[in-house]
Amino acid sequence: MTKNIAVIRGDGIGPEIVREAIAVLDRVADRFGHTFAYTDVDMGGCAIDKYGEPLPASELQKCLDSDSVLLGAVGGNKWNSMPGHLRPEKGLLALRAGMGVYSNNRPAKIWPQLADASPLKKSIVDKGIDFIIVRELIGGIYFGEHKTEETDGQKTAIDVLTYSESEIERIGRIGFETARKRRKQLCSVEKSNVLDSSRLWKTVMHRLAEEYPDVTLTDMLVDNCAMQIVKDPSQFDVIVTENMFGDILSDEASMITGSIGMIPSSSLGQTSCGLYEPIHGSAPDIAGTDTANPIGTILAAAMMLRFSFDMAAEADCIEAAVSAVLDAGYRTADIMAEGCQKIGCSECGRLICEAIAK
Repeated sequence: MTKNIAVIRGDGIGPEIVREAIAVLDRVADRFGHTFAYTDVDMGGCAIDKYGEPLPASELQKCLDSDSVLLGAVGGNKWNSMPGHLRPEKGLLALRAGMGVYSNNRPAKIWPQLADASPLKKSIVDKGIDFIIVRELIGGIYFGEHKTEETDGQKTAIDVLTYSESEIERIGRIGFETARKRRKQLCSVEKSNVLDSSRLWKTVMHRLAEEYPDVTLTDMLVDNCAMQIVKDPSQFDVIVTENMFGDILSDEASMITGSIGMIPSSSLGQTSCGLYEPIHGSAPDIAGTDTANPIGTILAAAMMLRFSFDMAAEADCIEAAVSAVLDAGYRTADIMAEGCQKIGCSECGRLICEAIAK
């Protein structure tokens, strides 16, 4: 099978971690008889430097013409002084909107080899951490009106949070369908005691629940959810929530698993062409030092195989290879523990490729 993958190496450690993910994909292609063709796409800070904008239309088109998109990371201190519409992160928002990927799915699952790396008490970790956050991705406050006005010598900043019934329903369905494939427990997270948008969210979710009688729906306020994730993460199976809440909660969830460097994510819409990336940032402070953890990106590539290309066996192979490397005691700096062997980014990728070949 031949698949065309748009590759956004991005900024900071992005090129390093993407390089290792591509090496793993090539090893999988060799083993299973596939062909993966790659088209490089400039987005983020590197695109600003080259084109003067974070995502030119020509680069977005390359993504739309692909079978799926693999992204490293974008942004960095170099571009922090740019005006808001020219920040690297605006390229990411434009990419999500342009691709129509409205559902971001972030697993929070602790690898047994890294149980001691979790900041939570052993008694909590031993109960299990295995849930998914389904985050609405192209609506809400991030995509609302943003403006700063000055009245009587004082500046006022305004950010508008808007959700329609249709936007809530389509992400709600993703939540229910995801829960149906897992343990059939769905927690809808909002702030309905304060926000009109959340009250509408809750109403739509309960209306949808009538179509999914096999899934148990519960409601939780976002501040309580943030507390419960660290108090007892084992209670969660699937969490569905709006854009900003999901952004915050998914980063919290990633840290209880031991390292943000281990977590992949997928962003999907109406088609099989998805956006796959690790959830960490560009980490410009360690760029070029060969110390980044490429596993999140490698696991994102595995998610691409599983969810966009229907290559479940190939995805299983990558995940098994990652587990084998961890079993052997190899660790990058962010997950280093006593008694383990510290390795760099390139060596981590090489070992995972080697494990795939066995």
